[in-house]
Amino acid sequence: QVQLVESGGGLVQSGGSLRLSCAASGRLFNIYVMGWYRQAPGKERELVATVNLSGTTTYADSVKGRFTISRDNTKDTWSLQMNSLKPEDTATYYCYSFHYGSLTYWGQGTRVTVSS
Repeated sequence: QVQLVESGGGLVQSGGSLRLSCAASGRLFNIYVMGWYRQAPGKERELVATVNLSGTTTYADSVKGRFTISRDNTKDTWSLQMNSLKPEDTATYYCYSFHYGSLTYWGQGTRVTVSS
């Protein structure tokens, strides 16, 4: 079993920055991809960014150039640095981990609100 705990959400003005972190614990030996999804009210969950064991990153087009995902293997954490935030970034952000064997685990979510 794997437990994921997010932190770092909050309220910020448009153009501001926030940093989200995800702390993982449990059976992490077969983790393959780490990342973040978000879900705004009334919308489907959207993949925001991923990083794999090789350090390769991917981003949604809507956040490219503004968000940066990073990982710290020694601490079993990964983070999402969000700069130049826009009101449309308002959502609940969920960290997730994907493991060999097609297992996926989710955090409980952290709310990000960007005011205009």
